[in-house]
Amino acid sequence: MEICDMASKSHSNDEEVETKEMDIRSLSSSGRHVHNTQYLHKVGVPPKQNLFREFTATVKETFFADDPLRHFKDQSRSRKLILGIQAVFPILEWGRSYSWRKFIGDLIAGLTIASLCIPQDIAYAKLANLDPQYGLYSSFVPPLIYALMGSSRDIAIGPVAVVSLLLGTMLSNEIDPIKNAAEYRRLAFTATFFAGITQATLGFLRLGFLIDFLSHAAIVGFMAGAAVTIALQQLKGLLGINKFTKKTDIISVMHSVWGNAHHGWNWQTIVIGSSFLSFLLFSKYIGKKNKKFFWVPAIAPLISVVLSTFFVYITHAEKKGVQIVKNIEKGINPTSVNKIYFHGEYLLKGLKIGVVAGMIALTEAVAIGRTFASMKDYQLDGNREMVALGAMNVVGSMTSCYVATGSFSRSAVNYMAGCQTAVSNIIMSCVVFLTLEFITPLFKYTPNAILAAIIISAVVGLFDVPAAILIWKIDKFDFVACLGAFLGVVFSSVEKGLLIAVSISFAKILLQVTRPRTAILGKLPRTTVYRNILQYPEAAKVPGVLIVRVDSAIYFSNSNYVKERILRWLRDEEEQVKAACQPTIQFLIVEMSPVTDIDTSGIHAFQELYRSLQKKNVQLILANPGPVVIDKLHASNFANLIGNDKIFLTVADAVSSCSPELVEEV
Repeated sequence: MEICDMASKSHSNDEEVETKEMDIRSLSSSGRHVHNTQYLHKVGVPPKQNLFREFTATVKETFFADDPLRHFKDQSRSRKLILGIQAVFPILEWGRSYSWRKFIGDLIAGLTIASLCIPQDIAYAKLANLDPQYGLYSSFVPPLIYALMGSSRDIAIGPVAVVSLLLGTMLSNEIDPIKNAAEYRRLAFTATFFAGITQATLGFLRLGFLIDFLSHAAIVGFMAGAAVTIALQQLKGLLGINKFTKKTDIISVMHSVWGNAHHGWNWQTIVIGSSFLSFLLFSKYIGKKNKKFFWVPAIAPLISVVLSTFFVYITHAEKKGVQIVKNIEKGINPTSVNKIYFHGEYLLKGLKIGVVAGMIALTEAVAIGRTFASMKDYQLDGNREMVALGAMNVVGSMTSCYVATGSFSRSAVNYMAGCQTAVSNIIMSCVVFLTLEFITPLFKYTPNAILAAIIISAVVGLFDVPAAILIWKIDKFDFVACLGAFLGVVFSSVEKGLLIAVSISFAKILLQVTRPRTAILGKLPRTTVYRNILQYPEAAKVPGVLIVRVDSAIYFSNSNYVKERILRWLRDEEEQVKAACQPTIQFLIVEMSPVTDIDTSGIHAFQELYRSLQKKNVQLILANPGPVVIDKLHASNFANLIGNDKIFLTVADAVSSCSPELVEEV
């Protein structure tokens, strides 16, 4: 009996196995059809959010994406107060762990950048049409303020060539710097004040993303154009020309240069200028060739100033037509609070110039800070940087300074000299203080030619040819922006070049927003993946089905274009199908994965698209709309209009539900 029972159980087990194998074969033969009827996932609709919470979340993501208040969570009131003070003055945070070893690094770096900044400051002040001491003033007070409030460990603060040229050009358009020197300085301080207010406001309101509207390509072109303009302006000092054009475009400058060729050039000045320019360029080559000799190009300008000043002094070259600096006022920054225009006709002019100069200075400083922060692998708070830069320029405007910002050449030297913290800026500031108090009379015989040579050697680094070549390879439209900014500065003016740079950057944004990319998708062989047929030529179209992907959010600015472009894709596809005697298009699937948002105009455009397709007997199907999009589709009742069964999680699900037999053929 037991043997019989065991045999019967074995027989029944064999039958069960056979039945399961038959079920599996049946499933595999029916394949996708069974899968589609049982395992299709519907697109989820996010739960309704409270309007206030939704608004709060949007504001937080827009302005507080980095969650700056995270350190204050679960802290006592006293601790929150301390953290708040440290947020405004970061030196109180990192200063607690400051050591003698760090100080040694900062001391060496500070002394090194001081040797570079002193001759550069004197030269850049002339570029801004100000007396030489104002350049030194701008490297004394602003670095001290930044050291207290800034978060970058590597950035070196002071006047820079591009901002000096921009200020000099825009200010001289309003006031003659020679005939009305006092009013000119007042307008410079006013512009500096409003530059600081602009920077601090952008940081405080967390609007730092606005500076990103000036694209990298436009900045490369603008900087290169400014370098050419600055270098051409220095031909006056390098050639010893007395009567020189006030215009900055290349045609006017070259006309002025060659117009003075017979009687206006001074050969002694040319010898001094060209000799030391060659020395400075050679020192830069040595520093670039071998990073160990970074100190050579850093100290070369100071050596050039000392040697050229001594040479002019012993030869009395100033009596032979060599132009010299003459007197530089001794002493630290005098107050200038009462010199800022807070009312009158120059108030708005100062505001306009200050906003432009502040934005350019901010763009340069933040870019430099981020570059070195990434190299040393630490985080830089862009908005905090803006507040620090703004505060130092506001204080600077009240202490006879003009717009200061981060200098790339000095910051690079600061980095390579081994700086550890912002104390290197304090060291540099102390050296400038000693220079103002004791050494400025020694610069009396410094020839203008050496200042011109220092500026030319400094702006050579603004020519980023590899970056321009890379821009050409990556994006031709970006190269147009780069070239447009360059030509605008060189052939017109700095302001117009900047305007062209901003305009082209905005034009690119508008073009991308108003004319988003769309693509036809096809099925990759032996997969359920659908991709762009231009990128993947092996991807096959599904007969009777047109799959279109929209690669952008759909707003009022592009909704009509998206609708018209989809209908044009459909017309083109119908013509091709008709010519090839293939099945007519019955389904139009819109892949909406890249569509991050849609507004009322976008919904209206889809309603019009749906009605147009109905007239053609073509069914509209949507694939994978995101949470924001699907929520709005339901809120507008569009989902019910086309039918909830026409919205699928993936393109593969949509295609297989429309035409499973054709999918198998593909």
